[in-house]
Order: sequence, then C-alpha cells, then structure tokens
Amino acid sequence: MLNRYRLYQRANGVYYWQDNQDSSKQGSLRTKDREVAEKLLHSKNESHRQPSINLAIARTYLAAHDVKMSTRTWADVMAEMSTHGIESTRARCQRAMDSHEFDTLRKRPIVQTTAEELLNLLHKNSNSFAHYLRRLHNLSLDIGWLAWPILAKRAWPKVRGKRKRAVTAEEHAKITASERNDEKRAYYDFLYETGAAQSDAAELEADKIDWQNGLLVYRRKKLGEDSEPARLTIGKRLREILSTRPKFGPLFPTIKTAGANARATEFRRRCRIAGVVGVSLHSYRHSWAQRAKKCGYPQRFAQDALGHSSRAVHEAYAKGAHVVLPALDQYEELAKKKIITMPRVSLEAAIAS
Repeated sequence: MLNRYRLYQRANGVYYWQDNQDSSKQGSLRTKDREVAEKLLHSKNESHRQPSINLAIARTYLAAHDVKMSTRTWADVMAEMSTHGIESTRARCQRAMDSHEFDTLRKRPIVQTTAEELLNLLHKNSNSFAHYLRRLHNLSLDIGWLAWPILAKRAWPKVRGKRKRAVTAEEHAKITASERNDEKRAYYDFLYETGAAQSDAAELEADKIDWQNGLLVYRRKKLGEDSEPARLTIGKRLREILSTRPKFGPLFPTIKTAGANARATEFRRRCRIAGVVGVSLHSYRHSWAQRAKKCGYPQRFAQDALGHSSRAVHEAYAKGAHVVLPALDQYEELAKKKIITMPRVSLEAAIAS
C-alpha cells in the first residue's frame, strides 16, 4: 500500500513532508535529523492508515487518567449542571436540558464529539440552545471531563436574543385602567414604582415596610439569604400604593398563592385586553431602569435598587432610555452659583488681627 506522505529535504537541511495525493500540500517536520524525520513521517502515515486504531489508543491513554472519561456522555454533564445554583436556577436549567433540542447530543460521548457536530447543532437550533450548550462545554472543561476545548472561545457564534423593552407610562396606564381587581392593579403599580422582580413583589410581607424611616427593605430570592437587601425610600406614589395593602402578612395574598407562570399568563391576558403587545411582567424592571437613567438617577443607586451585582447587566436593562442632555451653558451657570467667593483680607489687616 502506497504511503500517503513522502519525505524530502530542502537545501537548508530541514526535512519536509509532501502529500502524494496532492503535491501542493507540504509541511515542515522541523528537524534536520533524518532518523527523527522518518519517525515523524511514519507516525503521520500511520495516523492516516489506521484512524480507528489511533482512537482506541487515545481511549486507552484517557482511561489511565479517568476510567470513565472515554464513555462519559453529555447526559452526565447535563445532570451535573442541573445541580448547580439555587433552586429556581436548577429548575430552569433542568427544563432546558429536557428540551428535545438536546436529544441528538444526549447519548454522545463527550471526548468523541467534534467541532463540526457542535457547529451543526448550533446553526440548527435556538439561541437558548446555544447558551446552554456553551455552558455544558465550559462545565465539562472546568471539572476535567474534557482535556481540551472542542470549540475555541472565538469559534462560538454570538448569541443574539430578542431585545427586551420596557413598559411605557402610557401602556402601564392602559393596563391598570382595564384591570378591575384592586389587588392586581396595586401589584402592577408596585412593579412600576419599584422595578421589583415579579416573584419578589408577590411574596413581600408587610413587615418589610419600615414606616418610621420611610423605607422598603427586602432581599431578592434570586440572590440568596446572604445577599445585601434592597432598601428603597418610600416616595409619594409608592406610599399611596402601600397604604391600600394589608398591614399584616403578605401585601398581595391572592397573587402570592399563584405561581410565576400563572401570574405571567394573567398579565399577558391583561395586555391583550388593553391592546399592549411585546411586554411581560419582567419588562417593569427595564421600565424602572430606563426611568432612572432618563432623569439622571445615580447608576450605583439604581443598580442596588434592582439587585444587579454587575454594571454591565444594569446597563443592558437601562438601554433604550431617551436621555435629553441639558445645555452646557445651563450647567456653567449652575457651577458659578456653587462657587463661594472668599473675602480678600490685606496682609496688614491679617497681621494686626
């Protein structure tokens, strides 16, 4: 059987290989030692002649490092990832892993997966699939179930999700005007004035209100018990909303008993009745962030109010706010008014005093 590659030496003494089937394909063996060059060429020909044997040898070496490494499948990584994070995060991750989009990958051994296979799956499926597939890939690298990346960082396609938008003041007015239930109307008003997540707002208790100091203090469920709580000063409009709620127990008792999906479904129904499209309960967080940015509210305050630990995340929520910049001469006039003119005292007067 004719070898795929042959050996030749250039004038500089370095040995090269050339493809017998395509003479335009050549490459350096990076050595001037003929014995070393022949061994390298032999390995190259063997790798072409016996790919199945090479795969078996690779599995043997991998088994010496980790007995299960050659047989572990992506289903094992999915099961591991579903144990990370808080309860709501684990549940969301498990729902994603149960998606039919992962069926073709589920039983595939990790170390036998090629870059071409991952790219084909990425091009065929949704942005959500691409997001979770990259997390699976990175987790398997982090815990040592992959010896090297299948796809380099730059090779992953950029995930482009649908742009989230805020509930405008006009849309919020339509939604609340069409709602006959006082508790639901107060709940939507509360979301608009605080930017709280729908579950955090639904489970708020009356004891979270510090009427003496005019503060609303609550801790986000998503961030856990050891997180810093949000402390919002109760303004005029928020005070009016809270004054209508129960003085003890849950602020929204009926809404609290409903699950997140039920609340989201009811809000979509309310939006259809009001003629509002393209928003969800989560849009109220975007609304609050954009209102804060538009009026010049300090970003560090807004970030703490919404419970965003990352500045980049908060800026994504505030994106879309239409900020009208004041005239520079107005700021100059304000700056002049802030300057305090100190009286001039002569040297003689200073010495005499």
